[in-house]
Amino acid sequence: MVSLLRRTPPPASARPELVRTLAVLLQAGARPVVAWRHVAEGGDADAQAVVAASETGQALPDAIRARGVGWAEVSAAWGIAATVGAPLGDVLRGIADALQDAEATSDDVRIALAEPASTARLMLWLPLVGVLLGIALGFDTLAVLTTSPLGIACLVAGVLLTALARIWTSALVRRAQPAPGIPGMDAELLAVALTGGASIARARQLVADEQLGDAVDGGGCERVLRLSQVAGVPAVELLRAHAAESRRSARVHGRVAAARLGSRLLLPLGACTLPAFLLLGVAPLILSVFLSTPLPLGP
Repeated sequence: MVSLLRRTPPPASARPELVRTLAVLLQAGARPVVAWRHVAEGGDADAQAVVAASETGQALPDAIRARGVGWAEVSAAWGIAATVGAPLGDVLRGIADALQDAEATSDDVRIALAEPASTARLMLWLPLVGVLLGIALGFDTLAVLTTSPLGIACLVAGVLLTALARIWTSALVRRAQPAPGIPGMDAELLAVALTGGASIARARQLVADEQLGDAVDGGGCERVLRLSQVAGVPAVELLRAHAAESRRSARVHGRVAAARLGSRLLLPLGACTLPAFLLLGVAPLILSVFLSTPLPLGP
């Protein structure tokens, strides 16, 4: 269970520098496949995989998406831009900026989570430290825990409490982790579709077809589109501003969740870890002294 607290590596993620390089090449006039080949010739593994897939007849958006979950947003933007005729270089430059912001947000949250998660990992070893401390002091702690009825009861209760503390702590740490996906990506994709001249209804359909479940913002884009229609202003810049605000909000929310984690971790510590330490570390010492003391003889 302790391993659950360690940060799991994120899924294969689109790298902003790679996407930005492609944007520069496309803006310089390179064709999409040629741009990927130039990057692949530089030794980039992701670009080499995309080029290899495209040479087998696979469409570029599908080849990009096949690189992993983290590439779905790039694939969606590429496919929508190609469908509506939006300038692909400009689109990728915007997506690279969004990826950079999302990456910075994720890094900030992980840094904020590092200290409370590390403290939780250390505290989970407290019951074992109690057992070793008793042995170091010369008490027959293991014998008491494995032979005495009261010792066995302490052992069972202590192990159960330790396991519960680990499960509880792991759940708290996982809940504080940043959500997958890029906040505001649906707004970015709608902006891409509208930039290419698609109608709002067509833009909605193109984004829905990409099935980026993690990017849905719960109606925020619809509010922006209604505001655009009521105010009579272009929706593209409003959508991009909304996407930037979504990423800023995600960063703030992640930092707040990390700050709250430190206090929430006190719950499993006080309810499970410390009682387990008493049962496995302190109670065997008392029982050992009690069992080793000869009973007084009667008159």
